[in-house]
Amino acid sequence: MANRIAIESMTYPTDHRGLVIEPIGPDAIPLQQNVHLALTEPGHIRGNHYHKQGSEIVVVLGPALVRYREEPEGAIHDLKIPQGQAYRLRIPPGVAHAFQNPGPTPMVIIAFNTVVHDPNHPDVVRDVLIEG
Repeated sequence: MANRIAIESMTYPTDHRGLVIEPIGPDAIPLQQNVHLALTEPGHIRGNHYHKQGSEIVVVLGPALVRYREEPEGAIHDLKIPQGQAYRLRIPPGVAHAFQNPGPTPMVIIAFNTVVHDPNHPDVVRDVLIEG
């Protein structure tokens, strides 16, 4: 059976200062070898790849269009995240994924991966799901 992406809507506290999101829990922290934050301006795209070995946990704060494909030739799925809402995605190896900001404010992505980032030997394979 193919790898499956797990998607969950997140709630988080807000007040006059802004918001606080806890992207992963204490059980997942010891497994992570890489973490990065991406602030993406309206109209731009991130991802368009899959990981060969790494499992990724991604928290997306909308506005966002998340497009993914769980099988190499399988169906493509879209998840639309409205502005101000957050979702956590657990993406196993081999699941292609891309994130586009439909605007009008920046999209925030916090991503954790179980594989160390090595720019000379990346764990990603380009797989264009959203043309840009």
